[in-house]
Amino acid sequence: MAEAQVSSQSLTPYKLSFVVGGLLADRAEIVANVYLNLHDWKATQAELIAGNLLRCRTQSSSGRTGRELIQRMQTLDGDEIAYLVTAPSPDRLHLMWAAMCRRYEFVAEFASEVLRDQVVLGATTLTTEDFERFWSAKALWHPELDEVKSSTARKLCTNLFLAMREAGFITAGNVIVPPLLSSTVVKFLDKRTPSEIRWFPVTNRTHLSGGQS
Repeated sequence: MAEAQVSSQSLTPYKLSFVVGGLLADRAEIVANVYLNLHDWKATQAELIAGNLLRCRTQSSSGRTGRELIQRMQTLDGDEIAYLVTAPSPDRLHLMWAAMCRRYEFVAEFASEVLRDQVVLGATTLTTEDFERFWSAKALWHPELDEVKSSTARKLCTNLFLAMREAGFITAGNVIVPPLLSSTVVKFLDKRTPSEIRWFPVTNRTHLSGGQS
């Protein structure tokens, strides 16, 4: 027990601010365009708010959405950000899923340990019960999860499932749909070690556009 406590204390607490917005991929092109003109994230956020470029109802909402987008997109490198401007919709969705996983370790671990494992094990659906079991298991090592209100945990679950639906990984009925990853996205994912393909519900390299392997 003491060893478990020491190990849990050494872990970096999870960031858990992904409570609304889903994948936010529909606004990524806007942010990418502004950033590529300014090459400064603070100036980019100021420009987004000043022009209400994200089409939010209030300035505070624009600030929150812009800040969340920027925090995720800061995990992308220059080539990835530039590609967002011209990328076809599926590629933009897949890159923004990678950005969400890079920003949020909790999401990355859920993606690899639950979403992808379901496919590996031959399961066809993903349920909120899977999320709850994952949450309980991680709480043994991340005591900060025990401090999260149940209402907040439900919002996190809802928003994570929304992001996965927007990415095309699950249907409205929570049936898992392995994505078809383009060779361009695969190259971006493979630049990292280990490959970030582990965050996608695919089991092998056959899930590439054009049948590449």
